[in-house]
Amino acid sequence: MHAFLALSDYIDRLLTVVAKFGSWLILMLVIVVCYDVSSRYFGVPKPFGLNSTKVQESEYWLHTYLFALLMGYTYTKQNHVRIDLIRDRMPKRIKYLIEAVGCVVFLLGYVTIATIYTWRYVLASFYEGEVSKSVIGLSHIWILKSSMPIMFVLIGLAGISQLIKSLAGLSGQLPQEKIAGTIGGDIE
Repeated sequence: MHAFLALSDYIDRLLTVVAKFGSWLILMLVIVVCYDVSSRYFGVPKPFGLNSTKVQESEYWLHTYLFALLMGYTYTKQNHVRIDLIRDRMPKRIKYLIEAVGCVVFLLGYVTIATIYTWRYVLASFYEGEVSKSVIGLSHIWILKSSMPIMFVLIGLAGISQLIKSLAGLSGQLPQEKIAGTIGGDIE
């Protein structure tokens, strides 16, 4: 189990690095929005062949990648939506079991299917040379659509990490400091 916990730690570190990189996108998004507003309302020039449509489309590209790159990290930090009305009253062992079953049956199954289908979606966009629906918009839409399989892979990695920690918790080998990050909530 120690080797699997080491793998879980590696996955968590990888997701943290990706999230730290992704979190810089919020700064870029703020800069682009400020530039968009200032160029639109105060006449700041648009260099390099930029236009309002391209700038606005780049805003939602940044927003999309911001969410996609942080999604897996938030799952490992128990910052996802969870309905804990009944589960909070259960013993830790049952919580680990619920987490493990949820990871295997729901999360990893869904992520696998979603990754396959969104990857096909990206490939179709790439092969068709898809561009913005706006004549003066951004090209290479496959880059934007790539955020979906990337997001699902990151969520899948987070699910594998949580599954490992849940199984370690079931076997009594999960370190104390990882319990709250595995099953969430207040730990007795």
